[in-house]
Amino acid sequence: MKSSLLSVLPKSLLLGLALVSGAAASERRFVYNYEATTAPKGLLELEQWFTFKDYDSRERYEFRTEIEYGVTDRFQLGLYVSDWRYTDNDSGKDEAEWRTAGLEGIYSMTDPNKDLIGSALYGEVLLGPEKFALEGKLLLQKNFGPLALVYNFVVEAEWEGESLSALDERVGVIENTLGASWQVSPSFFVGMEALHEVEFADWEEAGDHVFYAGPNASFRKGTFFATAAGLFQLGDVEGEPDAQVRLILGLHF
Repeated sequence: MKSSLLSVLPKSLLLGLALVSGAAASERRFVYNYEATTAPKGLLELEQWFTFKDYDSRERYEFRTEIEYGVTDRFQLGLYVSDWRYTDNDSGKDEAEWRTAGLEGIYSMTDPNKDLIGSALYGEVLLGPEKFALEGKLLLQKNFGPLALVYNFVVEAEWEGESLSALDERVGVIENTLGASWQVSPSFFVGMEALHEVEFADWEEAGDHVFYAGPNASFRKGTFFATAAGLFQLGDVEGEPDAQVRLILGLHF
């Protein structure tokens, strides 16, 4: 009995270590949430985003190419090489447009595995021919072995118009996002994500509160990872997507 138990313990220990080390890797476990961890120093990662949004009168396909680099073990920089979208309107007036390029920075303050709670600060700037946007986030995370729980508080300011010299539309956005992910194996994760958003016209008049929730899943193999989530609107707010799906493919060097 004792020898049988001793023979099982090393295997269990190795599996536990694999789960913890896998959960601490740099690949994304979420697509609508950011984690409080950053890429290790010197790690370069290429990501391709794809987002599908289903509206009452149109379908929208959004694409983003991003390069991330670990400047230090606590500070990560990201370059949004290109954001563009294609809109399929029911009226037949389909359109494709390039939107923005941008830069993001994430500074990790505390560790979600070792500290009471993991935390990080996120900043982003986007610039395009008809848009300028600033965004800040507080990222919180706690890991319990294979389980990761995250929360993001987001504040965004957007200016849009017919050109950069005529950005006459000002919008503020406040978001709260939640996520939970369970590591089923060293390569596969399942969980859920939720999103709450409210817009403020000219930072004065609040619009409708929009809520989304849905499942997510993540897969990693070697230097490659793929993470996807599908969110469904918990309500019927006009002008907002009824459902949206996001997929992020990543490769690190």
